[in-house]
Amino acid sequence: MDASRTRAPWRVASVTALVCAALLAFGCRAPVAPAERDAPTAGASLPLSVSDLQGQYLKVIKQVLPSVVQIQASHDLGSGVVYDGQGHIVTNAHVVGSEKTFKVTTASSEEPLTAQLVYSYPDQDLAVIRLAEVPDGLRPAAFGNSEKVQVGQIVLAMGSPLGLSSSVTQGIVSATGRTVSEGSSGGGTGATIANMVQTSAAINPGNSGGALVDLNGQVIGIPTLAAADPDLGGSAAPGIGFAIPASMVKTVAGQIIVSGKVVDSGRAALGVTARTVVDDSYRPVGAAVVTVRSGGAADRAGLRPGDVITKVGGTAVTTTTELSEALAVARPGQRTTVIYQRNGAGTTAEVTLGEQ
Repeated sequence: MDASRTRAPWRVASVTALVCAALLAFGCRAPVAPAERDAPTAGASLPLSVSDLQGQYLKVIKQVLPSVVQIQASHDLGSGVVYDGQGHIVTNAHVVGSEKTFKVTTASSEEPLTAQLVYSYPDQDLAVIRLAEVPDGLRPAAFGNSEKVQVGQIVLAMGSPLGLSSSVTQGIVSATGRTVSEGSSGGGTGATIANMVQTSAAINPGNSGGALVDLNGQVIGIPTLAAADPDLGGSAAPGIGFAIPASMVKTVAGQIIVSGKVVDSGRAALGVTARTVVDDSYRPVGAAVVTVRSGGAADRAGLRPGDVITKVGGTAVTTTTELSEALAVARPGQRTTVIYQRNGAGTTAEVTLGEQ
């Protein structure tokens, strides 16, 4: 997904947001006719008042914010979430980069603590580090089931945006199931990540690796990146951020903690490296195969270097990013069709996908 390709109808969206905010300020209650004002309300379902909602915010922040830490690498700053009582902290792979040792500031530590890298998995932009010494009062976060997340849920993003530790922003879940490709410049991993949670809560540099939390106090995602708007010079598009779903975080972090690495990625692979090819008008027209891994899915299906992939399953492929996105939503062992060009002729191959 390229979140910057089209611009949303901002004027309409802004008006809608203002209307919803106004309703919330008045308890979301519709005007009552004079004759109805004294009508009995026993058994009626009353809306959550502003004071109740604020109280819930404060409760969740008090519960979860102590589990969110600041991570300092040599030249980068990010966030992390305490995963267990043994000092394991989950964060983004792009936060740790290529470094092995970090300074971590927890809610209960007066001085930064030392942490070591356990394992980094750039393909999913996740990593686990571990504190050399576990301080008293270290509080693990509770990770929820991101498959139950619904559009419209109120969420809080917690982290250290721009180095401002223990910061909280508020928004809603704007969409689920997004497939997003991360850039490789500026320290990005270039990963294509499926099933991301889209949120309107502000995601700024330094929020990466922090916590996206629901009003039950459960982490439903790890904030990772914000959409870029080319009309704003490539800067972050306000209100469009993405978080890696908690279910994937638990799968990856759990394997790293037990095995020291990811042993079952759950991510489909074609077994090729590729590059984008363009036509005479410089429009991308496919992903040209550069190398084919021996014994991999593409090799078994008969693909060779020089073939230009134009479709995977029902998804058209004009760039390597689109190829990655098509594979990101597939599963290892899944059978699919790959359409490609060889010497100007179109060919269809049946492929059983492998695993990254």
